[in-house]
Amino acid sequence: MRFDILSANSRILESSLKNGLVSRAVEKDLIEFQIHDLRDYAEGKYRQIDDLPYGGGTGMILKPEPIFRCAEKLKSEIPYDDIIFFSPQGLKLDQKMLNEFSLKKNLMLVCGHYKGTDERVISRLVTKEISIGDYVLSCGDIAAFVFIDAVTRLIPGVLGDGESAITDSFQVHTGFDYPQYTRPEVFGKLKVPEILLSGDHKKIEIWREKKARAKYNRINKLNKKNNRNRQGEL
Repeated sequence: MRFDILSANSRILESSLKNGLVSRAVEKDLIEFQIHDLRDYAEGKYRQIDDLPYGGGTGMILKPEPIFRCAEKLKSEIPYDDIIFFSPQGLKLDQKMLNEFSLKKNLMLVCGHYKGTDERVISRLVTKEISIGDYVLSCGDIAAFVFIDAVTRLIPGVLGDGESAITDSFQVHTGFDYPQYTRPEVFGKLKVPEILLSGDHKKIEIWREKKARAKYNRINKLNKKNNRNRQGEL
């Protein structure tokens, strides 16, 4: 799988992608990525990639020309399955979507920066607009790294334990993991639950599912309460 990342601040991604799981996947030739600095596609003495918004307002907006120049060059060389833009207005990223993306071959990731990105990029170039959560980040590069990491770990051969990705949180129906324990069996006055020491795998499976379900119900209840409180404040 190949990721082409269009960035206004490429240094944010360079160190992150060259360490950890992603770098191991690159070493195994399971993925490749290229970071494209938008300033390399800008014109003028100062290689300007942003400008003031029409209609007034605060902040700066990423200009469309450098993004289109870079994207069109890449599209002439590589057939992309999707061109993705990260923003709070996009579809909420979940595990099902990640599973589907992991089957793709070539993905272009457009990273926003500053106050916003010229809408013509989103309406004419982007095929999918994605949000990784209801909060604000300093730039889309951070969201791109989250996306790349989450997709990469689903590619066969990336993880050492082939079962790990299948049994991860959000791959199971509750979306929550069960409590995990390791040695020592007793830490201070805290002891590992007896069921996990029993060797009865059927009972352990039932216990784990019950605990995961309880965690899911508790968090879901808290989220609903928080949503009601927010609505009451409006």
